[in-house]
Amino acid sequence: MNTAKNINSLVKFLLAAAFLLALPFQQIQAQRGGRGGGGGGRGGGGGAARPAARPSQPASRPGNMSRPSNNNVTRPGGNGAGVNNGNRGNGNNFNSGNRGNNNINSGNRNTNINNSRHNNVNINVNNNVNVRNNHNTVVVRNPYHPYARPPYAYGGYRYYSYHPYYYHPYRPYAWGPAYHPWGFFVAAVATTAIVVAVANEQYRYDQGVFYASTSGGYTVVPAPVGAVVTTVPANTQTVVVNETTNNYYYGGTYYEKDGDKYKVVAPVAGTIVPSLPDGGEEVTIGDQKYVKFGETYYQPVQKDGKDVYEVVTVEKGN
Repeated sequence: MNTAKNINSLVKFLLAAAFLLALPFQQIQAQRGGRGGGGGGRGGGGGAARPAARPSQPASRPGNMSRPSNNNVTRPGGNGAGVNNGNRGNGNNFNSGNRGNNNINSGNRNTNINNSRHNNVNINVNNNVNVRNNHNTVVVRNPYHPYARPPYAYGGYRYYSYHPYYYHPYRPYAWGPAYHPWGFFVAAVATTAIVVAVANEQYRYDQGVFYASTSGGYTVVPAPVGAVVTTVPANTQTVVVNETTNNYYYGGTYYEKDGDKYKVVAPVAGTIVPSLPDGGEEVTIGDQKYVKFGETYYQPVQKDGKDVYEVVTVEKGN
């Protein structure tokens, strides 16, 4: 009986010992199995753990989130770099806009200022030239010599002269390359030209020719009465006005010596000139021909056997 009990006790002991010995092995296997499950857990737990970490990555990658956001936001304007490009574009556009404004302003200035200048120039030129022609070419009657001969009457006007009419064709005299007739246009005057002011008007004077500033250049005009210059051209001619006065004549302009200078004066009736410059107009008055410069009429006459011209007085009458 005791032997049987002892065997049973021994068996239980061995079983308990075997169980105890097997327990660590099961735990190890369970842990390995847990790792395997952890491998599965990697699929799941790792997937669960990493999603916990990965969301932090997307959360920690606002750059990734903001890039699409920036791209989406800025691409309509021109990409992330396009923000600057967009700004540059805007800057350029603004600059272009400013340039456009400058262009518009320039256009307005060109239109308003330039056209007004053109208008002023046209007005000044037309008015001034007409005034100058009327003023500078109106003949001064000689008070020292009354006319002994009756005038030539035609068309309601009387044409007075001291010498009889003697026709010879109008052949303009060549005063040289520096001379230009009235109305001649130049883009620029010579550097030797000087500024001459008369009655609040400025002219350029060069070698016996007077220029008025016009649009884009200068136009030759009749010499303004009262203009004072220091020199006259070398080929200026002396003409007799009366017993006490001689004038200096060049290209249709009359000068009176004033100290060491020369002053432009109006033509005096009866003055004989040996030649006329280019720019005159031969006009027919009845059965006589005259050469007209502005409002001055020159009658072809002969003196001392030479073909010359006399300044005529023209008056309105029967």
